[in-house]
Amino acid sequence: MSPLLEILATLAAGLFAGAALYVTAVVHPARMSCGSVLAVTEFRPSYERGAIMQATLALIGALAAMVRWGLGGQIGWLVGGLLLGAVVPFTLLVIMPTTTRLLDVSLELNSSESAVLLRRWGRLHAVRSALSLVAFVAFLFLFAST
Repeated sequence: MSPLLEILATLAAGLFAGAALYVTAVVHPARMSCGSVLAVTEFRPSYERGAIMQATLALIGALAAMVRWGLGGQIGWLVGGLLLGAVVPFTLLVIMPTTTRLLDVSLELNSSESAVLLRRWGRLHAVRSALSLVAFVAFLFLFAST
């Protein structure tokens, strides 16, 4: 059971971190280079599709890591699980107000507000990327040491 939990936690964290880093380093800068109108237009369906996948991966990875720790695993499983799990409340409490406004159909797409919101979302999403990457690297080291 423990090796399966380690594989599951590591895989989920790796997929989450990879997707988050791709959005931070490639997708969001590309959408921003197209101007606010196209960036917000692309953001809306992109966010809707990505949110479910990312939340699922974060929860599965965090839960698997914490259960692994609970079964006698190293403290790193708990720490990594908490880091990966932290992206969920961070998203809901910190990023969601910005996301909600970007998804709001009353937002004027060509406004300075939309540009500010997009830049803020990009910075906040980078935090999610960093948290998940640290968790993934921790899981890799832990998995390799067993």
